[in-house]
Amino acid sequence: MPVTFESLIGDKAFDNNWLHANLNERGAAAFIPSKADRAGRIPHDAKMYKWRHLVENFFYSLKAFRRIATHYERTDASFAGLLNLIASFLASR
Repeated sequence: MPVTFESLIGDKAFDNNWLHANLNERGAAAFIPSKADRAGRIPHDAKMYKWRHLVENFFYSLKAFRRIATHYERTDASFAGLLNLIASFLASR
């Protein structure tokens, strides 16, 4: 079963025709800047693309916790619980 989503924010490495076609079929918006060597530039919303930086910083700060980075938890439920605990800790700082 495919995952449903409304948009994809990706860097220039994700700029290819088949991905844009797949996203259009699914009805998802693509916020991907065009590569410098692309013949036909595809416009993107630069304001929305800036949110990618915040998401990447959040995952970087999660990986600062060794237990998350090495996946010590044995079950999905305990790993998800630990992610929620650390995310709430980071949000309270």
